[in-house]
Amino acid sequence: MRNGIWRGRGRPPNSTDSHTDRKTLEYLAGIAVKHRIDSSEFLNCILEAWKQDKSECKQLIIRCRKRTEDHAIFLFTTGQKVLAQFPIQTRILQGDNQLEDYMKMISSSAPSAKDFEAADRKIRNLKAGMKKINLKARVLEIPRPKMVYTKWGMEAHVSNALIGDETGTMRMSLWNRQIEMVSEGDMIEVKNGRVVSFKGERQLRVGKYGEISAANHRSTANQI
Repeated sequence: MRNGIWRGRGRPPNSTDSHTDRKTLEYLAGIAVKHRIDSSEFLNCILEAWKQDKSECKQLIIRCRKRTEDHAIFLFTTGQKVLAQFPIQTRILQGDNQLEDYMKMISSSAPSAKDFEAADRKIRNLKAGMKKINLKARVLEIPRPKMVYTKWGMEAHVSNALIGDETGTMRMSLWNRQIEMVSEGDMIEVKNGRVVSFKGERQLRVGKYGEISAANHRSTANQI
């Protein structure tokens, strides 16, 4: 992903050479730093959830939602709020604890911590009617697309994905090729989006002049 938490120079010592592994460790380290959890304790809680489906780590609840040979998908919540859901590679779960090095790097760099805490906008602060929204969030769910007709009489496919950041979750409408651009677990960046009210709840839309980018994808993506 292009939009990880790590903003420092280089990479922590003894880190893996896998780009995917580094980004996963960066995101885990960011969660641990934010919630003041020791790296060993955090990793042990993740391993417990991996083996027993669920664990508690201070204020966090960790659930293992799916297992494959290569990775497992974990859901992190605090209270009733979804914090994040993303895959963790099996080699990370079975390997040495590298979180401490990443946490030290994040904690020792004030600009890095600030960048992690503050994107241009946070989900909690978004209200219907807002425009020119720049936002970074994690894709938590992409429902099966539905076929609809636009006001111009054209067929289109739409999926109201669930996205989240550390402040909350909301729905984001994905149209046609936007649906193929992102996957569950991706960190995405939206530029020039807008917020509407749809069936009584907030919804983020990219629109004709907006842009959405995700892991290994970057292009201007309007609705049709």
